[in-house]
Amino acid sequence: MAGITFKHVVKTYDNGVTVVPDLNLEIKDKEFVVLVGPSGCGKSTTLRMIAGLESISDGDLFIGDKRVNDVAPKNRDIAMVFQSYALYPHMTVYKNMAFALELRKTSKEEIDRKVRAAAKVLELEQYLDRKPKALSGGQRQRVALGRAMVRDPEVFLLDEPLSNLDAKLRTEMRSQISALHQELQTTFVYVTHDQTEAMTMGDRICVMKDGIIQQFDTPQELYDHPCNVFVAGFIGSPQMNFVDVRVEKNGSAYDLVFGSDRIKVDKPELASYVGKEIIMGIRPEDLHAEEALVQASDGATFDAHIKLTEMMGSEIYLYFELLGKKTIARVPSKTRAKVGMDITLAVDTENVHLFDKETERAIH
Repeated sequence: MAGITFKHVVKTYDNGVTVVPDLNLEIKDKEFVVLVGPSGCGKSTTLRMIAGLESISDGDLFIGDKRVNDVAPKNRDIAMVFQSYALYPHMTVYKNMAFALELRKTSKEEIDRKVRAAAKVLELEQYLDRKPKALSGGQRQRVALGRAMVRDPEVFLLDEPLSNLDAKLRTEMRSQISALHQELQTTFVYVTHDQTEAMTMGDRICVMKDGIIQQFDTPQELYDHPCNVFVAGFIGSPQMNFVDVRVEKNGSAYDLVFGSDRIKVDKPELASYVGKEIIMGIRPEDLHAEEALVQASDGATFDAHIKLTEMMGSEIYLYFELLGKKTIARVPSKTRAKVGMDITLAVDTENVHLFDKETERAIH
């Protein structure tokens, strides 16, 4: 069993800067957890504390049932894959993958079996005699994964391993790492600032900001029920649109008023917000330009002047301003919208997100 538990863990550097003020986090055995957030949010520091590369200022860190605060990295039974691959340039792929086992005085037969087994899983068999300089970026990253695999660690730690790859290779490697997790059935902790990677790979995602966990949940829950404005804006691509609205009572329902427009919503949780301003969040995919949807929207519409369009293949992004804020609609590419046009957009009121303006927390 190799779950990971942080209990009130603090990380303060010698200069007095605290990057992780009070971390409580439980990662289950065999789970694939992604730590995600903007640069400087503490995600890499958290990963390095698991690895033993950063000391813990206060609190307790457990790997399985063992408290590892003072356990050396080499005794933690973890393997780490870095952004830079960190391969030995003078060694062949085979030697790179075998090196850690040789240091452990593992038998040559066992080393050969493990290296060739990992090479088969990662489709590296034909490259075992090559040196890193003769490999592509994706192949080098697979070698780095293979070097970790042969050690049979209880925990895999991956620190932005795909950030040096081009878009096509990143997509390929995402699926390979996910498949590797399924095959190895080992605990994976993966750090990235790319929310697409997080959404496509993680069993659960830990969204961090300023060293504090904002929300720790499944990808679907983060997307459907973000707990605050930060998470709502961070998860989803393109990111959620936000606009300040005033709440007015409308029979048994409520109107969200912005500028000269209003949208009727059936949200009982707004009872205590009548007459107040709140933040409305609408994902770009919940704005519709198709005529049939606009007509069926029961008046939940507003007009927009298109300032920019981006053709994405099966869909098109429409950019416009809503009360002075840049706003995006993500609609099918058959939508005949062009720069300079005025169009009517319908809001999917079922999927509108509402946030308290002072706390920025979701209104439930």
